Amino acid sequence: KTLAEAGYDVILIAQHNKPETVEGIKIIPLPKPKNRTQRFFKTDFLLFKKALQQKGDIYHFHDPELMPAGLFLKLLMKAKVIYDVHEDVPKSVLSKYWIPQYFRELIALIINIFEKISARNFDAIIVVTPDIGKKFPKAKTAVIRNLPILSIINKVKPVKLDKKKPSIIYSGGITKIRGIKEIIKAVHLLNGKVELLLLGSFSPIDLKEEILNDLDRNYIKYMGYLPFEEMYSYMKASDIGIVIFLPEPNHITALPNKIFEYMTAELPIVASNFSLWKEIIEGNHCGICVNPLDPKEIARAIEYLIEHPEEAKKMGENGRKAVLEKYNWENESKKLLDVYKGLSG
Repeated sequence: KTLAEAGYDVILIAQHNKPETVEGIKIIPLPKPKNRTQRFFKTDFLLFKKALQQKGDIYHFHDPELMPAGLFLKLLMKAKVIYDVHEDVPKSVLSKYWIPQYFRELIALIINIFEKISARNFDAIIVVTPDIGKKFPKAKTAVIRNLPILSIINKVKPVKLDKKKPSIIYSGGITKIRGIKEIIKAVHLLNGKVELLLLGSFSPIDLKEEILNDLDRNYIKYMGYLPFEEMYSYMKASDIGIVIFLPEPNHITALPNKIFEYMTAELPIVASNFSLWKEIIEGNHCGICVNPLDPKEIARAIEYLIEHPEEAKKMGENGRKAVLEKYNWENESKKLLDVYKGLSG
């Protein structure tokens, strides 16, 4: 949307149910794959074919498995290609539950080599943290963080909750390595003092049954996957935001968007004590960082916030202030436009 508003002719090729134009962006739909094998082969090949037909001047891709497509588009179309890196891909492989443990290190090594070779041929690299950016050529790498769009969040009204106790919210992908079990244990330790709202999709799907069968419906509610605006309305009605990622190699240098979304919604945050996260959360005095492997420490942080409402309120205000000043897409989008101007000039 930022590019379309700046006057670029934008075409989005993505999983969608129909071809349409939304806010000036032409959407070319891809079918939803039935499994990973179909995604990596059939869907990705179809995407490449459709991208080729567009005859674009610039191709911008986000999924690492599209690196070969990016290289072929550059070769065949003589176009500029941007590789948008959302995570440290080789490190993320080490935590993929669907890859056999004994293959992970070898696959991570192969991907690391292929990614570095490919990056030399792409015209620009976009990364979400400086740490990830260290892997790529400095001259063509830009750090552009995935930050909240204030104009969207500001217009959302809080949902009306039938609250009998303070509420904690977790929004996003629900997985073991994103700390769902530790969060559940921490809430259980508080013995009904708080209510937990879970928003998002489970992965793998078997985890949903495992977790939901263990829930005490009196103080834990699963809301499912919700559209962004609805998700923000639940955030604004909650009292604490929680993001407890386990210390997997890829998580330590990651920067989840939900941290900034909680800050925008004026929520004090309980988060993992990774250095990068502490720099933002404790540096802006907007939350408490804890050992993500210790449910008791997580529970103590939650309890502290509910027992010190004035301090919790101040933390929420500090977070909101930091977002207004520096952690918002309205400011960050200028970097994206600079990348495109550099390639278009």
